[in-house]
Amino acid sequence: MKSTTNKKYNKNEPWLKWLTRELSSYESLRDFDSGKNPQDVAEDFIYNNRISISEVFENFDEEDKDILNQFIKLTECEMHVFRILEKQITLRSNLRYVDFKKRKKIKS
Repeated sequence: MKSTTNKKYNKNEPWLKWLTRELSSYESLRDFDSGKNPQDVAEDFIYNNRISISEVFENFDEEDKDILNQFIKLTECEMHVFRILEKQITLRSNLRYVDFKKRKKIKS
């Protein structure tokens, strides 16, 4: 069984702070190691925290929707940055550096 903090949502705590804390404490790497894909891990997180998440939605307003949309854009941007870095690392590992200062000695 997975150990999660699964603390009840406190209405005095901003929902984004609560969500970030819960996501950080969720042991998703163990799920990835067992072969689950990111969507399944996310669905497990939602299921395990469904009661607290429903409490978050009780007080959700337009400002919260705007914050959520901005957070989605930010995480999409982060994903693209990570993909670009991944490509750069792959390209770098495929490059072969040639040191032109080192010349082969020609035997006469």
